[in-house]
Amino acid sequence: MENWWEGSSETRLLVAPDSAATEKGVGHFLSLRHPKSGKATCYLVVDEKLFELQWFKLPYGSWFLGDYVHKDGCHYTATPVDPVFIMLPIFEEARMKKGDEPGKFRQLDEILFINGYPGYQHLLSIAEKSMQVVCEVKEIGSTRFFRLDDAKVFAWLSYKVHQLKQTMGTLDKNYAARAEKELLADAVSIMGEYLLDEPWLKNLCDSLKLNLEDVGEAAHKKNYQDVADTNDFGSPVALQGKSGADKKASKVGRQVKKAKVETDSQNIKEMFTRASRRAR
Repeated sequence: MENWWEGSSETRLLVAPDSAATEKGVGHFLSLRHPKSGKATCYLVVDEKLFELQWFKLPYGSWFLGDYVHKDGCHYTATPVDPVFIMLPIFEEARMKKGDEPGKFRQLDEILFINGYPGYQHLLSIAEKSMQVVCEVKEIGSTRFFRLDDAKVFAWLSYKVHQLKQTMGTLDKNYAARAEKELLADAVSIMGEYLLDEPWLKNLCDSLKLNLEDVGEAAHKKNYQDVADTNDFGSPVALQGKSGADKKASKVGRQVKKAKVETDSQNIKEMFTRASRRAR
């Protein structure tokens, strides 16, 4: 686990909670597996809260950072994410389920020991608090054992879908005017970006009487980009030169422009000094 400023070689703008205002005072980047793709993805942990990073890019724009102009107008935004989404595939694998058997109970430190991803070990306290809603928990002495429970998972997913659907209906007129089934499909499609098709997304669609293909068509219509996947996470390089160009476009059939890598940021004072000299 590294502090956010360590290893920085290029200027990147991140909009995130002020870690100085929290109890622990420091935020950390972690390399974790994306729950949908399984690829290494950068997340931010601040005061035992998990955040995912979204990438934004406007056609034209720059940032004034202190005395410097950052020509690349892109920025990253840290948004809260329910840790259950991130840990669901990890707990699914850990129970080693075979057929109709419910699987095995495991200790948290065993479940979160993922080869090549030491960041999970820093989520033990978060997992202990959050995963009880979807797991059976047994205590033997002072030791707790967890096992994912299908019934609890689907109850939690159903609650999340309806909660999201209600929220979407209050956002603007377009959502409020949509048919109930369309709104439900939109809500499932958003959640589907964090769920594997088998078994969770397919079974969720079946229980809500939705077609998985219809949900797929509604997906990826968000107007922001996730942080680009990479093969060399594990340090803050996730915020250094990752343009998000490898991600799908926010609109179907449309490619996102590559973010320009900052190569010649200039000191504002120097710019005005040169201009005044030329004026003389």
